Amino acid sequence: MGHLDHAALGWLTPVLSYAMACAGAALGLRCTVRALAATGSARRNWLLTAASAVGTGIWTMHFVAMLGFAVSGTDIRYDVPLTLAGLLVAMAVVCAGVFAVGHGRDRVRALLLGGLTTGLGVASMHYLGMAAVRLHGEVGYDPVLVGLSVLIAVVAATAALWAALNIRSPVAVTLASLIMGAAVSSMHYTGMFAVSVRVTPSGEPLPGATAMQFIFPLAVGLGSYLFITSAFVALSPTAGEREASASAQRPAGHTAH
Repeated sequence: MGHLDHAALGWLTPVLSYAMACAGAALGLRCTVRALAATGSARRNWLLTAASAVGTGIWTMHFVAMLGFAVSGTDIRYDVPLTLAGLLVAMAVVCAGVFAVGHGRDRVRALLLGGLTTGLGVASMHYLGMAAVRLHGEVGYDPVLVGLSVLIAVVAATAALWAALNIRSPVAVTLASLIMGAAVSSMHYTGMFAVSVRVTPSGEPLPGATAMQFIFPLAVGLGSYLFITSAFVALSPTAGEREASASAQRPAGHTAH
């Protein structure tokens, strides 16, 4: 059995991956708050931004954490198409969950359906990402820990969507995003502790790309997207601010007549 190290770069990858998960959750929550106060195409656009933010944050969290994953006795490579498929799955299922909550008439049913869909999608993204791992040996899983990781993903997703529906103040959104980040990180590391590797030493070159060749540049790019979009959302006026601005301008308009 190969010795697995989940933090080969020390505390850097767990802390940075947690920060990515929190950033994605915070941005997703803020966008969902804006969406629920909007209508028509504006609501749809805010929900799409929320889904892309949360999906990007979860995927980036997973692969930043994977930068610290090492197995003694073998190199590790990543299948590029499968890794990208994980990103698309994360965005698609989060989008489905967010839209279920954003447009559902029965809030409780929409919340449970959205949480289940999103949670299973997040878990699928994680294990799709693990399926992209290429190493000299066989990867096995502890079914109990796998089941626990899926349960954590569903509970975390449901809690995040509930927060999106019920939390409005910036302080509460910040607290909810910290909790959501912790839940996503817990799901990831629970899934990683389920992994065992039986190494088969070989001199054959592994297919795929190294983490630094492929995942690191992509994670940096997606992380930049999160922070740039966060700045845009922070600077764009809320529905209340737009209404206050419009009401402040009305007297001036009447005076002009």
